[in-house]
Amino acid sequence: MPVSSVAQRPLPVLRSERTSIKWRRYAPDVLPLFVAEMDFELAPSIVDAVSNALRSGDTGYLDGPGDLAPVFADFAAREWGWRVDPERVHLATDVTVGLVEALRLIVPPAGARVVVTPPVYAPFFEMIGEVHGRAVEVPLVEASGWTLDLQGIERAFADGAEAMLLCNPQNPTGRCHSRQTLEALAELAARYDVAVLSDEVHAPLAHPGVVFTPFAPLAEAAGARSATVTSASKAWNLAALKCAWIVAADDRMAAVLTRLPEEAAARTSLLGLHAGLAALQSTEWRDATVRQIVANIDILRSELAEHAPRVRVVVPDAGYLVWLDLRDAGLGDDPAEVLREEGRVAFNSGPTFGTGGAGFVRVNVACEPSTIVEAVRRVAVVLDARPPLE
Repeated sequence: MPVSSVAQRPLPVLRSERTSIKWRRYAPDVLPLFVAEMDFELAPSIVDAVSNALRSGDTGYLDGPGDLAPVFADFAAREWGWRVDPERVHLATDVTVGLVEALRLIVPPAGARVVVTPPVYAPFFEMIGEVHGRAVEVPLVEASGWTLDLQGIERAFADGAEAMLLCNPQNPTGRCHSRQTLEALAELAARYDVAVLSDEVHAPLAHPGVVFTPFAPLAEAAGARSATVTSASKAWNLAALKCAWIVAADDRMAAVLTRLPEEAAARTSLLGLHAGLAALQSTEWRDATVRQIVANIDILRSELAEHAPRVRVVVPDAGYLVWLDLRDAGLGDDPAEVLREEGRVAFNSGPTFGTGGAGFVRVNVACEPSTIVEAVRRVAVVLDARPPLE
């Protein structure tokens, strides 16, 4: 039976039942709208798959993706027209581990220059540190709708960058980079022989009417080295189950990824693989979740327009994370800190996303609509106590 709506639980129930960072980092009176996990109940097919594995004692180790590789290939073909060779699929514990392990194989052991495009997923900077590299920031062009700065990227490539971490869909802005932009990036990567690792974990959550373009087929067509790292963790709320996969885009990267350590697969959760298989083969829950997310974004925009008009919304193309501009709100470079202390609502801090993040917060709207309404009310109280900036 098709899933028409996603099941939700009231906030007090979530506080009593869940023990993750989202529910334990701050005091109970703080509304948690920060870390990227959903408040919704899991898809029944995933619960059944993991429960069946537990009942049968299927809780051992992995040495490869097994059925996940062809199932993901089918999913990618249906969703995006991307023809994935199952032989090019490798396992990793999660997306961050996959990116780090791939980076280790393609950059020098120390001093590597890795291009990032801030404001961007904050752990990118930590990943580069793990491989003893240096982040080369090429900020997004806000005036053009938070697009990639292709001229700046070319300068960084020409100056000797060895790799680039691409975020597509982009986090925190939720922007799906256009096919034209990604084709231009692939051509630059091929020209300067820069390896591009694309984090596409939010791709299954593209909003209705939005076209998501995977980078891998464009990279292969241009002759660039590239790999995609993704997972069911964001679109189906499975972060704790620890299963991601790395997909080589081209023959050269495919050869490189055969050198991944054996432990990359062994450290991946078999339960996570069962969950990922169930997710990729049944998308009704995902579709219902996207509908709820889009409705929640509409609620957020409406509530802010009425009660806190100084806050501007960067409307995302994908995902449930929304970038809010509070630069005119008088809360300084890190409004998330002020709103947490004075408004008792927790958002992600804009400055942690790098250049361009000052004055912004990131909000998670994968929650009950009433939580969004209450959060905006709290934000409005804080803003009303401060005069607008001149």
